Amino acid sequence: MKLAKIGDFLKRSKIPLDIEDSKEYNRVTIRINHNGVSLRDRELGKKIGTKKQFILKEGQFILSKIDARYGAFGIAPKEVDGAIITGNFWAYNVDKKKVNIDWFNQFTNSPVFYEVCERASSGITHRKYLNESFFLNYEILLPKVDEQLNQIEIITNYKINFNKLTFELSHQLDLVKQLRQSFLREAMQGLLIKQDKKDGHASDLLKKIKADKAKFGKKEKPLAEIKPEEIPFDIPENWAWCRLGMIATLITDGKHGDCNDELNSGYYFLSAKDIQNGKFVYEGARQITYSDFLETHRRTNLEPGDLCIVNTGATIGKTAFAPNTELTRKTTFQKSVAVVKVVNSYTEMKFIEYFIINETPRLLKTSRGSAINNLLLGDMKNVLVPFPPLLEQKRIVKKLDELMKLCDELQASMQAGKEQNEMLLQVALRDTLRKKKAAV
Repeated sequence: MKLAKIGDFLKRSKIPLDIEDSKEYNRVTIRINHNGVSLRDRELGKKIGTKKQFILKEGQFILSKIDARYGAFGIAPKEVDGAIITGNFWAYNVDKKKVNIDWFNQFTNSPVFYEVCERASSGITHRKYLNESFFLNYEILLPKVDEQLNQIEIITNYKINFNKLTFELSHQLDLVKQLRQSFLREAMQGLLIKQDKKDGHASDLLKKIKADKAKFGKKEKPLAEIKPEEIPFDIPENWAWCRLGMIATLITDGKHGDCNDELNSGYYFLSAKDIQNGKFVYEGARQITYSDFLETHRRTNLEPGDLCIVNTGATIGKTAFAPNTELTRKTTFQKSVAVVKVVNSYTEMKFIEYFIINETPRLLKTSRGSAINNLLLGDMKNVLVPFPPLLEQKRIVKKLDELMKLCDELQASMQAGKEQNEMLLQVALRDTLRKKKAAV
Protein backbone atom coordinates (compact mmCIF):
# COMPACT_ATOMS: atom_id res chain seq x y z
CA MET A 1 0.00 0.00 0.00
CA LYS A 2 1.39 3.41 -0.96
CA LEU A 3 0.39 7.05 -1.04
CA ALA A 4 -1.22 8.13 -4.30
CA LYS A 5 -2.91 11.25 -5.47
CA ILE A 6 -6.49 10.87 -6.70
CA GLY A 7 -5.27 12.45 -9.94
CA ASP A 8 -2.90 9.50 -10.41
CA PHE A 9 -5.83 7.27 -11.36
CA LEU A 10 -8.56 9.76 -12.36
CA LYS A 11 -8.01 11.66 -15.61
CA ARG A 12 -10.45 14.42 -16.58
CA SER A 13 -12.40 13.70 -19.76
CA LYS A 14 -13.57 16.66 -21.84
CA ILE A 15 -15.25 15.62 -25.07
CA PRO A 16 -16.82 18.90 -26.24
CA LEU A 17 -20.10 19.10 -28.11
CA ASP A 18 -21.93 22.02 -29.69
CA ILE A 19 -25.67 21.60 -29.19
CA GLU A 20 -27.70 21.75 -32.42
CA ASP A 21 -31.26 23.02 -32.23
CA SER A 22 -32.69 20.31 -34.49
CA LYS A 23 -31.22 17.32 -32.63
CA GLU A 24 -32.35 15.53 -29.47
CA TYR A 25 -29.95 14.79 -26.61
CA ASN A 26 -29.98 12.52 -23.57
CA ARG A 27 -29.31 14.37 -20.32
CA VAL A 28 -27.98 13.03 -17.03
CA THR A 29 -28.91 13.34 -13.37
CA ILE A 30 -26.74 12.42 -10.38
CA ARG A 31 -28.62 11.61 -7.19
CA ILE A 32 -27.09 12.61 -3.86
CA ASN A 33 -26.11 10.14 -1.11
CA HIS A 34 -24.31 7.94 -3.66
CA ASN A 35 -27.63 6.88 -5.19
CA GLY A 36 -26.26 6.66 -8.68
CA VAL A 37 -26.12 8.20 -12.13
CA SER A 38 -29.13 7.86 -14.41
CA LEU A 39 -30.86 9.24 -17.47
CA ARG A 40 -32.69 12.47 -16.66
CA ASP A 41 -34.57 13.06 -19.93
CA ARG A 42 -34.27 13.48 -23.68
CA GLU A 43 -34.54 17.06 -24.87
CA LEU A 44 -34.57 18.92 -28.18
CA GLY A 45 -31.47 21.08 -28.70
CA LYS A 46 -33.37 24.34 -29.17
CA LYS A 47 -34.80 23.93 -25.64
CA ILE A 48 -31.34 23.49 -24.08
CA GLY A 49 -29.96 26.80 -22.87
CA THR A 50 -26.27 25.89 -22.54
CA LYS A 51 -24.97 25.24 -26.05
CA LYS A 52 -21.42 24.20 -25.09
CA GLN A 53 -21.58 20.80 -23.38
CA PHE A 54 -19.59 17.58 -23.04
CA ILE A 55 -20.14 13.90 -23.85
CA LEU A 56 -20.23 11.30 -21.05
CA LYS A 57 -19.04 7.74 -21.68
CA GLU A 58 -20.03 4.49 -19.96
CA GLY A 59 -17.71 3.55 -17.07
CA GLN A 60 -16.50 7.07 -16.42
CA PHE A 61 -16.58 8.49 -12.92
CA ILE A 62 -18.81 11.57 -12.83
CA LEU A 63 -19.41 14.06 -10.04
CA SER A 64 -21.20 17.34 -9.47
CA LYS A 65 -18.82 20.12 -8.54
CA ILE A 66 -21.65 21.68 -6.49
CA ASP A 67 -23.09 18.64 -4.68
CA ALA A 68 -20.14 16.23 -4.51
CA ARG A 69 -19.92 16.73 -0.74
CA TYR A 70 -23.50 15.42 -0.52
CA GLY A 71 -22.66 12.25 -2.43
CA ALA A 72 -23.54 13.43 -5.96
CA PHE A 73 -21.12 11.18 -7.82
CA GLY A 74 -20.98 7.72 -9.34
CA ILE A 75 -19.95 5.45 -12.19
CA ALA A 76 -21.77 6.14 -15.47
CA PRO A 77 -23.92 3.12 -16.46
CA LYS A 78 -24.57 1.97 -20.03
CA GLU A 79 -27.86 3.88 -20.30
CA VAL A 80 -26.07 7.26 -20.15
CA ASP A 81 -23.34 6.41 -22.66
CA GLY A 82 -23.17 9.35 -25.07
CA ALA A 83 -25.36 11.62 -22.94
CA ILE A 84 -24.47 15.28 -22.53
CA ILE A 85 -23.29 17.03 -19.37
CA THR A 86 -22.68 20.68 -18.54
CA GLY A 87 -19.51 22.11 -17.06
CA ASN A 88 -21.01 21.67 -13.59
CA PHE A 89 -20.56 17.91 -14.02
CA TRP A 90 -17.02 16.56 -14.26
CA ALA A 91 -16.27 13.23 -15.96
CA TYR A 92 -13.11 11.21 -15.36
CA ASN A 93 -11.58 8.14 -16.95
CA VAL A 94 -10.52 5.59 -14.34
CA ASP A 95 -7.11 3.95 -14.73
CA LYS A 96 -8.11 0.30 -14.29
CA LYS A 97 -4.50 -0.83 -14.02
CA LYS A 98 -4.26 1.04 -10.73
CA VAL A 99 -7.84 0.87 -9.50
CA ASN A 100 -10.41 -1.91 -9.58
CA ILE A 101 -13.70 -0.25 -10.56
CA ASP A 102 -15.72 -2.14 -7.91
CA TRP A 103 -13.23 -1.09 -5.22
CA PHE A 104 -13.40 2.49 -6.40
CA ASN A 105 -17.20 2.44 -6.29
CA GLN A 106 -17.01 1.19 -2.67
CA PHE A 107 -14.33 3.76 -1.86
CA THR A 108 -16.46 6.65 -3.12
CA ASN A 109 -19.34 5.47 -0.89
CA SER A 110 -17.17 5.59 2.24
CA PRO A 111 -16.75 8.35 4.85
CA VAL A 112 -13.18 8.68 3.55
CA PHE A 113 -14.28 9.97 0.15
CA TYR A 114 -17.07 12.16 1.53
CA GLU A 115 -14.44 13.85 3.69
CA VAL A 116 -12.24 14.37 0.63
CA CYS A 117 -15.11 16.12 -1.19
CA GLU A 118 -15.94 18.22 1.87
CA ARG A 119 -12.33 19.33 2.34
CA ALA A 120 -12.01 20.09 -1.39
CA SER A 121 -15.16 22.29 -1.43
CA SER A 122 -15.07 25.99 -0.69
CA GLY A 123 -17.41 28.97 -0.91
CA ILE A 124 -20.49 30.13 0.98
CA THR A 125 -22.39 27.58 3.05
CA HIS A 126 -25.16 26.79 0.56
CA ARG A 127 -23.07 27.22 -2.59
CA LYS A 128 -19.73 25.51 -2.15
CA TYR A 129 -17.82 24.36 -5.22
CA LEU A 130 -15.30 21.56 -5.51
CA ASN A 131 -11.74 22.73 -6.07
CA GLU A 132 -10.51 20.36 -8.75
CA SER A 133 -6.82 20.95 -8.11
CA PHE A 134 -7.20 20.24 -4.38
CA PHE A 135 -9.36 17.20 -5.18
CA LEU A 136 -6.98 15.63 -7.70
CA ASN A 137 -3.92 16.31 -5.52
CA TYR A 138 -5.47 14.82 -2.39
CA GLU A 139 -3.41 11.82 -1.23
CA ILE A 140 -4.88 8.54 -0.12
CA LEU A 141 -3.35 5.20 0.82
CA LEU A 142 -3.96 3.23 -2.36
CA PRO A 143 -3.74 -0.56 -2.02
CA LYS A 144 -2.43 -2.73 -4.81
CA VAL A 145 -5.15 -4.17 -7.04
CA ASP A 146 -5.05 -7.61 -5.35
CA GLU A 147 -5.47 -5.94 -1.93
CA GLN A 148 -8.34 -3.91 -3.35
CA LEU A 149 -10.04 -7.21 -4.22
CA ASN A 150 -9.54 -8.40 -0.61
CA GLN A 151 -11.06 -5.17 0.67
CA ILE A 152 -14.07 -5.62 -1.62
CA GLU A 153 -14.67 -9.06 -0.12
CA ILE A 154 -14.40 -7.68 3.44
CA ILE A 155 -16.75 -4.78 2.68
CA THR A 156 -19.21 -7.09 0.96
CA ASN A 157 -19.39 -9.26 4.10
CA TYR A 158 -19.87 -6.15 6.27
CA LYS A 159 -22.75 -5.06 4.07
CA ILE A 160 -24.36 -8.50 4.05
CA ASN A 161 -24.40 -8.49 7.85
CA PHE A 162 -25.54 -4.86 7.90
CA ASN A 163 -28.44 -5.63 5.55
CA LYS A 164 -29.47 -8.67 7.58
CA LEU A 165 -29.58 -6.68 10.82
CA THR A 166 -31.31 -3.74 9.14
CA PHE A 167 -33.95 -6.08 7.72
CA GLU A 168 -34.52 -7.68 11.12
CA LEU A 169 -34.82 -4.31 12.89
CA SER A 170 -37.19 -3.04 10.21
CA HIS A 171 -39.25 -6.20 10.62
CA GLN A 172 -39.37 -5.65 14.38
CA LEU A 173 -40.48 -2.03 13.86
CA ASP A 174 -43.30 -3.32 11.65
CA LEU A 175 -44.27 -5.75 14.41
CA VAL A 176 -44.44 -2.88 16.92
CA LYS A 177 -46.69 -0.99 14.51
CA GLN A 178 -48.93 -4.06 14.22
CA LEU A 179 -48.89 -4.38 18.00
CA ARG A 180 -50.17 -0.81 18.37
CA GLN A 181 -52.95 -1.49 15.90
CA SER A 182 -53.83 -4.71 17.71
CA PHE A 183 -54.11 -2.92 21.07
CA LEU A 184 -56.31 -0.22 19.55
CA ARG A 185 -58.50 -2.76 17.78
CA GLU A 186 -58.98 -4.81 20.95
CA ALA A 187 -59.76 -1.66 22.93
CA MET A 188 -62.46 -0.58 20.48
CA GLN A 189 -64.02 -4.05 20.58
CA GLY A 190 -64.16 -4.17 24.39
CA LEU A 191 -61.53 -6.92 24.59
CA LEU A 192 -58.69 -5.01 26.26
CA ILE A 193 -60.06 -4.76 29.81
CA LYS A 194 -62.82 -6.39 31.86
CA GLN A 195 -66.30 -4.88 31.87
CA ASP A 196 -68.03 -3.90 35.09
CA LYS A 197 -71.84 -3.82 35.29
CA LYS A 198 -71.57 -1.06 37.91
CA ASP A 199 -70.40 1.27 35.13
CA GLY A 200 -73.94 1.54 33.84
CA HIS A 201 -74.99 1.56 30.18
CA ALA A 202 -73.64 3.77 27.43
CA SER A 203 -77.15 4.33 26.07
CA ASP A 204 -77.88 6.44 29.17
CA LEU A 205 -74.87 8.62 28.30
CA LEU A 206 -76.17 9.10 24.76
CA LYS A 207 -79.52 10.30 26.10
CA LYS A 208 -77.79 12.81 28.38
CA ILE A 209 -75.58 14.04 25.54
CA LYS A 210 -78.63 14.52 23.31
CA ALA A 211 -80.45 16.40 26.07
CA ASP A 212 -77.45 18.66 26.74
CA LYS A 213 -77.07 19.50 23.07
CA ALA A 214 -80.79 20.35 22.88
CA LYS A 215 -80.59 22.47 26.04
CA PHE A 216 -77.94 24.68 24.47
CA GLY A 217 -80.03 25.06 21.33
CA LYS A 218 -77.64 23.07 19.20
CA LYS A 219 -79.41 22.60 15.87
CA GLU A 220 -77.99 19.84 13.72
CA LYS A 221 -78.83 18.03 10.58
CA PRO A 222 -80.22 14.62 11.65
CA LEU A 223 -77.79 11.73 11.17
CA ALA A 224 -78.86 8.52 9.47
CA GLU A 225 -80.23 5.78 11.67
CA ILE A 226 -77.77 2.95 12.27
CA LYS A 227 -78.72 -0.14 10.26
CA PRO A 228 -77.83 -3.66 11.48
CA GLU A 229 -75.80 -4.36 8.33
CA GLU A 230 -73.52 -1.39 9.11
CA ILE A 231 -72.34 -2.79 12.44
CA PRO A 232 -68.83 -4.24 11.87
CA PHE A 233 -68.39 -6.32 15.05
CA ASP A 234 -69.95 -7.26 18.38
CA ILE A 235 -69.44 -5.05 21.42
CA PRO A 236 -70.11 -5.63 25.16
CA GLU A 237 -73.74 -5.49 26.32
CA ASN A 238 -73.38 -2.21 28.19
CA TRP A 239 -71.80 -0.41 25.21
CA ALA A 240 -73.75 1.29 22.45
CA TRP A 241 -73.20 2.06 18.80
CA CYS A 242 -73.50 5.70 17.78
CA ARG A 243 -72.22 8.03 15.10
CA LEU A 244 -69.41 10.42 15.99
CA GLY A 245 -71.69 13.31 15.13
CA MET A 246 -74.13 12.16 17.83
CA ILE A 247 -71.63 12.65 20.66
CA ALA A 248 -69.77 15.63 19.19
CA THR A 249 -70.99 19.18 19.58
CA LEU A 250 -68.79 20.31 16.67
CA ILE A 251 -66.83 18.67 13.87
CA THR A 252 -65.36 21.23 11.53
CA ASP A 253 -62.21 22.14 9.68
CA GLY A 254 -60.39 25.44 9.39
CA LYS A 255 -60.78 28.21 6.87
CA HIS A 256 -61.16 27.31 3.18
CA GLY A 257 -59.19 30.29 1.99
CA ASP A 258 -56.36 32.53 3.04
CA CYS A 259 -55.90 35.18 5.72
CA ASN A 260 -53.84 38.36 5.81
CA ASP A 261 -50.55 38.00 7.64
CA GLU A 262 -49.60 40.43 10.40
CA LEU A 263 -46.22 39.99 12.04
CA ASN A 264 -46.36 39.71 15.85
CA SER A 265 -50.14 40.13 15.99
CA GLY A 266 -50.35 37.29 18.51
CA TYR A 267 -53.20 35.61 16.57
CA TYR A 268 -52.21 32.33 14.96
CA PHE A 269 -53.35 30.56 11.79
CA LEU A 270 -51.98 26.99 12.14
CA SER A 271 -51.82 24.34 9.44
CA ALA A 272 -51.00 20.62 9.27
CA LYS A 273 -47.25 21.30 9.59
CA ASP A 274 -47.84 22.92 12.97
CA ILE A 275 -49.27 19.73 14.51
CA GLN A 276 -46.26 17.69 15.66
CA ASN A 277 -45.80 14.98 18.28
CA GLY A 278 -49.21 15.62 19.81
CA LYS A 279 -48.60 19.36 20.25
CA PHE A 280 -49.17 22.70 18.59
CA VAL A 281 -45.88 24.10 17.29
CA TYR A 282 -45.97 27.89 17.18
CA GLU A 283 -42.38 28.42 16.08
CA GLY A 284 -42.56 29.61 12.49
CA ALA A 285 -46.39 29.54 12.48
CA ARG A 286 -48.31 32.24 10.64
CA GLN A 287 -49.75 35.20 12.54
CA ILE A 288 -52.75 36.99 11.03
CA THR A 289 -54.81 40.13 11.48
CA TYR A 290 -57.27 40.27 14.35
CA SER A 291 -60.24 40.72 11.99
CA ASP A 292 -59.29 37.61 9.97
CA PHE A 293 -58.76 35.70 13.20
CA LEU A 294 -62.25 36.60 14.46
CA GLU A 295 -63.84 35.48 11.19
CA THR A 296 -62.09 32.08 11.23
CA HIS A 297 -62.44 31.62 14.99
CA ARG A 298 -66.22 31.80 14.64
CA ARG A 299 -65.91 28.61 12.59
CA THR A 300 -63.42 26.65 14.72
CA ASN A 301 -64.10 28.18 18.18
CA LEU A 302 -61.00 26.48 19.56
CA GLU A 303 -61.06 25.88 23.32
CA PRO A 304 -58.77 24.01 25.73
CA GLY A 305 -59.32 20.26 25.51
CA ASP A 306 -60.58 20.24 21.91
CA LEU A 307 -59.18 17.46 19.71
CA CYS A 308 -57.42 18.67 16.57
CA ILE A 309 -56.77 16.28 13.68
CA VAL A 310 -54.70 16.74 10.53
CA ASN A 311 -57.24 15.86 7.86
CA THR A 312 -55.21 16.19 4.67
CA GLY A 313 -51.64 15.86 3.42
CA ALA A 314 -48.59 13.79 4.32
CA THR A 315 -49.20 13.79 8.11
CA ILE A 316 -52.89 12.96 7.91
CA GLY A 317 -54.31 11.46 11.10
CA LYS A 318 -51.87 13.24 13.43
CA THR A 319 -53.65 14.56 16.51
CA ALA A 320 -53.17 17.10 19.28
CA PHE A 321 -55.24 18.41 22.16
CA ALA A 322 -55.62 22.15 22.54
CA PRO A 323 -53.73 23.03 25.75
CA ASN A 324 -55.18 25.15 28.53
CA THR A 325 -53.17 28.26 27.69
CA GLU A 326 -53.85 31.80 26.55
CA LEU A 327 -52.38 30.88 23.12
CA THR A 328 -55.20 28.40 22.54
CA ARG A 329 -57.74 31.22 22.70
CA LYS A 330 -55.73 33.06 20.03
CA THR A 331 -55.41 30.12 17.65
CA THR A 332 -57.37 29.05 14.61
CA PHE A 333 -56.69 26.82 11.62
CA GLN A 334 -56.37 26.40 7.92
CA LYS A 335 -58.61 23.77 6.30
CA SER A 336 -55.91 21.07 6.70
CA VAL A 337 -56.82 20.73 10.41
CA ALA A 338 -60.17 19.55 11.80
CA VAL A 339 -61.53 20.32 15.27
CA VAL A 340 -63.72 17.90 17.27
CA LYS A 341 -65.62 19.00 20.39
CA VAL A 342 -67.66 16.79 22.70
CA VAL A 343 -69.71 17.09 25.88
CA ASN A 344 -66.75 16.46 28.21
CA SER A 345 -68.83 15.50 31.22
CA TYR A 346 -70.04 12.37 29.40
CA THR A 347 -67.12 11.56 27.10
CA GLU A 348 -63.41 10.88 27.75
CA MET A 349 -61.81 12.86 24.91
CA LYS A 350 -58.66 10.75 24.90
CA PHE A 351 -60.87 7.74 24.11
CA ILE A 352 -62.15 9.60 21.05
CA GLU A 353 -58.57 10.35 20.03
CA TYR A 354 -57.65 6.67 20.21
CA PHE A 355 -60.80 5.85 18.24
CA ILE A 356 -59.84 8.34 15.50
CA ILE A 357 -56.29 6.96 15.32
CA ASN A 358 -57.67 3.44 14.97
CA GLU A 359 -60.27 4.47 12.41
CA THR A 360 -58.17 6.76 10.20
CA PRO A 361 -56.86 4.02 7.83
CA ARG A 362 -60.43 2.85 7.12
CA LEU A 363 -61.73 6.39 6.68
CA LEU A 364 -58.97 7.07 4.18
CA LYS A 365 -59.89 4.03 2.15
CA THR A 366 -63.49 5.20 1.83
CA SER A 367 -62.64 8.88 1.33
CA ARG A 368 -64.14 10.51 -1.72
CA GLY A 369 -61.19 12.88 -1.95
CA SER A 370 -58.87 13.36 -4.90
CA ALA A 371 -55.32 12.06 -5.28
CA ILE A 372 -54.52 13.83 -1.99
CA ASN A 373 -55.77 11.79 0.97
CA ASN A 374 -58.50 13.43 3.00
CA LEU A 375 -60.51 12.79 6.12
CA LEU A 376 -63.82 14.21 4.98
CA LEU A 377 -65.99 15.89 7.61
CA GLY A 378 -69.09 14.05 6.40
CA ASP A 379 -67.36 10.70 6.80
CA MET A 380 -66.12 11.66 10.26
CA LYS A 381 -69.58 12.74 11.43
CA ASN A 382 -71.18 9.52 10.19
CA VAL A 383 -68.51 7.03 11.27
CA LEU A 384 -69.78 4.43 13.75
CA VAL A 385 -68.32 4.64 17.25
CA PRO A 386 -68.36 1.69 19.70
CA PHE A 387 -69.24 3.76 22.78
CA PRO A 388 -68.50 2.42 26.31
CA PRO A 389 -69.77 3.79 29.64
CA LEU A 390 -67.72 6.75 30.88
CA LEU A 391 -65.85 4.89 33.66
CA GLU A 392 -64.84 2.18 31.23
CA GLN A 393 -63.69 4.79 28.71
CA LYS A 394 -61.33 6.11 31.39
CA ARG A 395 -59.99 2.64 32.21
CA ILE A 396 -59.45 1.88 28.53
CA VAL A 397 -57.54 5.13 28.09
CA LYS A 398 -55.35 4.40 31.11
CA LYS A 399 -54.52 0.92 29.79
CA LEU A 400 -53.85 2.18 26.25
CA ASP A 401 -51.60 4.94 27.60
CA GLU A 402 -49.51 2.27 29.33
CA LEU A 403 -49.36 0.04 26.25
CA MET A 404 -48.56 2.89 23.85
CA LYS A 405 -45.74 4.02 26.13
CA LEU A 406 -44.35 0.50 26.01
CA CYS A 407 -44.57 0.53 22.21
CA ASP A 408 -42.82 3.92 22.13
CA GLU A 409 -39.96 2.52 24.20
CA LEU A 410 -39.66 -0.55 21.97
CA GLN A 411 -39.69 1.61 18.85
CA ALA A 412 -37.06 3.98 20.24
CA SER A 413 -34.83 1.04 21.17
CA MET A 414 -35.09 -0.47 17.70
CA GLN A 415 -34.53 2.86 15.99
CA ALA A 416 -31.42 3.35 18.11
CA GLY A 417 -30.33 -0.12 17.01
CA LYS A 418 -30.68 0.86 13.35
CA GLU A 419 -28.65 4.02 13.90
CA GLN A 420 -25.98 2.06 15.78
CA ASN A 421 -25.86 -0.48 12.95
CA GLU A 422 -25.36 2.31 10.42
CA MET A 423 -22.62 3.89 12.53
CA LEU A 424 -20.79 0.57 12.87
CA LEU A 425 -20.91 0.04 9.11
CA GLN A 426 -19.44 3.49 8.49
CA VAL A 427 -16.67 2.82 11.02
CA ALA A 428 -15.96 -0.53 9.36
CA LEU A 429 -15.78 1.13 5.93
CA ARG A 430 -13.50 3.85 7.26
CA ASP A 431 -11.18 1.31 8.88
CA THR A 432 -11.08 -0.88 5.79
CA LEU A 433 -10.50 2.01 3.41
CA ARG A 434 -8.10 3.72 5.78
CA LYS A 435 -6.28 6.74 4.48
CA LYS A 436 -3.71 9.33 5.37
CA LYS A 437 -4.76 12.98 5.47
CA ALA A 438 -3.35 15.13 2.76
CA ALA A 439 -0.96 17.91 3.67
CA VAL A 440 -2.74 21.24 3.31
